Amino acid sequence: MTAFAVEGDGVTLRGDDDGDGPPVLMLHGLSATRRYVVHGSTALQRDGFRVIAYDSRGHGESSPAPSPADYRYTQLAHDAIRVLDDRGVPRAALVGMSMGAAVAAAVALAHPGRVRALVAITPAHLGAPTRDPARWERLAAGLESGGPDGFVSAYGDPGVPGGSVDLIRTVMRQRLSRHAWPAAVADALRATPSGAAFPGEEALGAVACPTLVVGSHDRLDPDHPLRIAERWAALIPGARFLVEDDGESPLAWRGGTLSRVIGDFLEGVPA
Repeated sequence: MTAFAVEGDGVTLRGDDDGDGPPVLMLHGLSATRRYVVHGSTALQRDGFRVIAYDSRGHGESSPAPSPADYRYTQLAHDAIRVLDDRGVPRAALVGMSMGAAVAAAVALAHPGRVRALVAITPAHLGAPTRDPARWERLAAGLESGGPDGFVSAYGDPGVPGGSVDLIRTVMRQRLSRHAWPAAVADALRATPSGAAFPGEEALGAVACPTLVVGSHDRLDPDHPLRIAERWAALIPGARFLVEDDGESPLAWRGGTLSRVIGDFLEGVPA
């Protein structure tokens, strides 16, 4: 595994480059880190893929943006291209979770020649700014004032069955404890949802690469509604769609299984 740092646009993006074979760029979700795409699984590397993963600006080990407003989707998409350029990768499969799925779609639309395939995991964005900016402000303020516990408190009831509440809150605390600059994550919580990765959901119809959309049932993952993943799959020409069986834990949470699903899909994509 090779650690790397990419500088540009006033930020330093830190990540890892591991394995040999067709390149796969991992893009994580808002308030997460590079670990939280396939959750530490190395199955893709073992199956012959080169996996490049980095922390988004202000997240994990990557430095804060120059301004609290500099967490827009356009900038996040440029960061992804910057990482590919630094790693000498002209064309890659993009695997994005949540916010990362929106960034991956933005790259696929703006730079189609750079994207071999797209895997969108639990997308939550349909090309429009958030309708509830107060919620994101509340989460940002909770993180600023109370760290991971403050974020969890501001988040409130996760809206899942009672037996899963403690698990969800534990994962939130673990994820948020991985950030070197929590205040930068708070800035991203305010700035990123206030913009759009692409101009409306119909723009997804212009995604031209082979695409897999992985959804999640609302019972355990209400922040990533199943209907949005289904909409992505309906709008992107030829997209495949997968979701776990009802009653199972979300496929998006099972790193090893998810990695095998991604690998099987990419094996069928022409080089």
